[in-house]
Amino acid sequence: MHTLEEKLGYAFRDRKLLEGALYHSSYANEHRGGGIESNERLEFLGDAVLGLVSAEFLYKKHRDLPEGDLTRIRAALVCEESLYEVAQNLDLGAYLKLGRGEEAGGGRTRASILADATESVFAAVYLDGGMEAARSLIHRVLLEKEKEEAVEQRRRDFKTALQELVQQRDGRDLRYQVVSASGPDHNKTFECCVVLDGETLPSGFGHSKKEAEQSAAREALNILEKGISGI
Repeated sequence: MHTLEEKLGYAFRDRKLLEGALYHSSYANEHRGGGIESNERLEFLGDAVLGLVSAEFLYKKHRDLPEGDLTRIRAALVCEESLYEVAQNLDLGAYLKLGRGEEAGGGRTRASILADATESVFAAVYLDGGMEAARSLIHRVLLEKEKEEAVEQRRRDFKTALQELVQQRDGRDLRYQVVSASGPDHNKTFECCVVLDGETLPSGFGHSKKEAEQSAAREALNILEKGISGI
């Protein structure tokens, strides 16, 4: 635990909190009656702490961006892949307590388990040292390592963001339709629109179909996120 504390840059007053963050449910199930609780409750709390700290970070850093863009950047920044990378950098897998079956199945290197454990560690630090300690850790191991190029690409991929939003409800029909193409071959302007569940949303424009579709997707996102449309 001392080595892990050094990697975290934080010394626990109550080291049992850190130990609790490393108990996977498979281990807790195998030790029922031993007073061992899995890290699932800590994961729940850590997710909330991470959400607040990351929202505050992006709110202050990207002062020119609207709520929808900030939401998409945060989703990219605190996704499972990012948390898994943090766990790898901390070598968190080496400290996990796993059940025999999960151990044999490669759970120590499984992305979902490591990402959840990372959130649990954030919660343990929060409970032990308060919000400032948790904020300092999250900034250091995750947020200050923000990959501008990757985040910018994710922010600009409005088609992916729209697809993710639409998929939150089953059975929705999302299509892109070319409305027009004008201008000479070397400098055409395309107009595209999103057709969602049969309703045509405002057009987007670009010098390629891909660019126009991205523009149309952004228009659709603005409408759906603001609740302007009833669809």
